[in-house]
Amino acid sequence: MSDTSSTPDIRTPAQIEADIKRRRETLAETLDEIGARVHPKTIVGDAKAKVVSNIDHTLGRAYVGVNRMVSDVRGQLVNEDGAPRLERIVPVALVVVGVVGLFAVGSRRGAVGSRRGSSGSRLRKR
Repeated sequence: MSDTSSTPDIRTPAQIEADIKRRRETLAETLDEIGARVHPKTIVGDAKAKVVSNIDHTLGRAYVGVNRMVSDVRGQLVNEDGAPRLERIVPVALVVVGVVGLFAVGSRRGAVGSRRGSSGSRLRKR
């Protein structure tokens, strides 16, 4: 086995200095790169990019799901030729009108009840 530390270095001092300078520059580049990677702004930027990517992916999946659902509902309410199926549209419209009417009546009753309670008519003066 040969030991490389015992062999004499046959490089000239200028070659050794050039090698040291090259290694120093490489080390400086590596340290700059590490510094940029661990800088808080870089970490925050990477985290933001990952969140935006996840949101875009989720929104894309949601869009596809909603689009599929709309197509399914449209398939139930429209014939193959594009003509509306009144036997299915009329009951749906009646249910929607009924629900909207219930909400309207409920919100009016709540508003009247809150005005009545805030007038202070329940307190007796002595």
